[in-house]
Amino acid sequence: MSSKLSESVTIQESPALVFELTQDYSQRLAWDTFLKKAELIDAPAADVGVKAWCVSKHGLGMETEYVSFKPPKVTAITQSKRSMLFKKFSGSWVFEERDERTTHVVFTYSYLLNFPFNLVTKFIHNILTKNVRQRLKDLKSYVEQRGQAVKYATIE
Repeated sequence: MSSKLSESVTIQESPALVFELTQDYSQRLAWDTFLKKAELIDAPAADVGVKAWCVSKHGLGMETEYVSFKPPKVTAITQSKRSMLFKKFSGSWVFEERDERTTHVVFTYSYLLNFPFNLVTKFIHNILTKNVRQRLKDLKSYVEQRGQAVKYATIE
């Protein structure tokens, strides 16, 4: 049986900037503390059909492929090669404009675990939820602190 989780955060910055930052792999590790490696495979930028390789801080890696890329609104990936943990996996980012300087970000995972991990689905779901919440918290902190730094640099 497939599982799904969805978490969200509101960030004081424009959807275009938040979208761009989250999909720029040269900046990914600056804010995404869950990952220790994030790179696109044979492509200069994210887009439909582009594959990415990401490795968690726990050492688990996964290759994904972009199936949707509509700046600054939505992007989605699906697992392109089976991983140790997931039999199937997909994820999406949705960026909802609240006003020109406020973005509500919704991060969703849908997944099916491989055996024997499927025997502890609830436990893994709780870990994934905690990790997604932390990633969104880190994103918010990074973007908003970066915005403050730009404001102060502009004032001086």
